[in-house]
Amino acid sequence: MVGAGDVVLGVDGCPGGWIGALVRGRSVTWLLLADAAAILAVDAAVIGIDIPIGLPEPGSGYRRRADLEAREFLAPSAASNTVFFTPVRALLSVDTYAEANALSRRLTVKGLAKQTWHITDRIADVDAVLEEPPDVRVIEVHPEVTFRIMDARIDTPKRTARGAGQRIAALTAVFDIAPSLGDLPAGPGLDDCLDACAAAWSAQRWRAGAARVFGADSNGRAPTDARGRPMRIVA
Repeated sequence: MVGAGDVVLGVDGCPGGWIGALVRGRSVTWLLLADAAAILAVDAAVIGIDIPIGLPEPGSGYRRRADLEAREFLAPSAASNTVFFTPVRALLSVDTYAEANALSRRLTVKGLAKQTWHITDRIADVDAVLEEPPDVRVIEVHPEVTFRIMDARIDTPKRTARGAGQRIAALTAVFDIAPSLGDLPAGPGLDDCLDACAAAWSAQRWRAGAARVFGADSNGRAPTDARGRPMRIVA
C-alpha cells in the first residue's frame, strides 16, 4: 500500500509553465502547474525540479562542481551539453540577453550561454519562492543525467523518435508509464513529460537514500549558496 508520504513529484518546464509527474508507487498522474508557487503547493514528500537551485557567487571560479561533474558523467556524448553552467543570481534581474552576457563577463569573466539565458526566468521563478533555508522537499535534478543512470544504453537525443522510444522503454521498467501516455495534457511536448517522469524517479531515489549526488563531497555534503540552497544535482 502506498501512503501519502510516498508520493513524489517530478517537474520539468514546458510551454506556458511546468509539467509535473505525480508518482504514487508506479502510477503516474500529470499536473499542469502555472509557476513555482503552484509546484510547492503540491502535497508530495519530495519534489524534483529540473532547474538550477543553488546559485554560485561571482568570481572567476564561479562554476558549480555539480555542473562540472554532471557534464563529465555524460561525456563524451553530446548530452553533456544539456548541462548548462548555472548563472550567478545577479543575472536573474536583467531584461535582455545582451545585458546579462555583459554582466556575466564582468562578474565571472565568462559570458552567458544563450541556452542558459532562455531558462533564467524559470530559475528566477523558483529562486523567488524557496525559503531560507529552502523547503527540504525540493531537490534539483537533471533528466539527461537521470536517464543515463536509469539505462546507460540511451544514446539518442530526446526529441527524436528513437530517443523518445528509448526513454519510454527505460521508464517502463520503473513506472506504469503506458496508461498515463494516453492521458497526456495538451501543451507540453512528449520530451517534457518524459523528463518530468525522470525527475520523479530521481525524487524516489532521493527519498529512498539511493540517489547519486553530483557536487557533494566524500561525506555526501554539498556546498550551499548565499541563501542556503544546496548546489547539487540529484539523480
